Amino acid sequence: MFKITQPPVIIFGKHSVRDYSFPENCLIVTSKGASPRGWLEYLKLNNYNIFDKVEPNPSFQTAETIISEFRNSNFSSVIGLGGGSSMDIAKFVANKLDKFKILIPTTFGSGSEVTKISVLKVNGMKKSFHDDKQLADVAIVDSHFIEDSPLEIIRNSAIDAAAQCSEGYDSKNGNPLTKFLCNHAFELLEEGIMKMDKEKIVFGSLISGLGFGNSSTTLGHALSYVFSNEGCNHGHALAFTTLIAHKFNSSVYAERFEKIVKKLDFQKIHLNQNLDNAAKIIFSDRKHLDNNPRTVTEKNIVDLLKSINS
Repeated sequence: MFKITQPPVIIFGKHSVRDYSFPENCLIVTSKGASPRGWLEYLKLNNYNIFDKVEPNPSFQTAETIISEFRNSNFSSVIGLGGGSSMDIAKFVANKLDKFKILIPTTFGSGSEVTKISVLKVNGMKKSFHDDKQLADVAIVDSHFIEDSPLEIIRNSAIDAAAQCSEGYDSKNGNPLTKFLCNHAFELLEEGIMKMDKEKIVFGSLISGLGFGNSSTTLGHALSYVFSNEGCNHGHALAFTTLIAHKFNSSVYAERFEKIVKKLDFQKIHLNQNLDNAAKIIFSDRKHLDNNPRTVTEKNIVDLLKSINS
């Protein structure tokens, strides 16, 4: 027996956001770049509240700030607009305030618009919160937003999606449907990245979210968070942590993933903190490691970190 969860409504297509009829008196959760980039005008919103101070790798305190500020406001729904950070905060806040959730990605890699997962920093370290009530009521995926995205954002987003679906395919928590979705997502992303076909990257990211969101990422993501905590971009970190994890797990995607990393030309990463201490932090991440296809020890983790650093 297995269970699949996803938003009840998923809208996909270029200009789908522009053509959607948004509810009035909503709360927009986004970053400072939303207004200068013209995103709010594109949504054609009326009578809305806004919180536009979501930071990269957002903290639990940011969510608490929004909840405190808007708890007594009479707004109809929460719109998460932006990358994974804005959507993770939006779905967490909307769940706590029991509000209708509309999630709109402007970068395409996290898959957050269709997952029940919110990743927030707690005491400076990333923690993932899993709750079916965090699923969007409506997810709108509009490739318009990728048209003018800088190459660096596209690279980091695309490798994030490729890491998620390939780890999701290997997850012990997977099932025939998640494996189908994850494999199809990887094929779309692989072709999209190699040919820089932005439409395929956008669609692949959506399918990836539906796949790994119902199976879980594994060792690669567990390894990545200590690098993110030192300021490394999440996608950049995954280029190397998922690659070394795939080799450790003898994943069917190891060689194909390595070709994608080389195509995107990521610079090497390096972990500065003590590796034994980092390994203890990583080893405590049971949500990821318990679903890894191969048992992982603390010594394994230290060896993998050494390999990445070298």
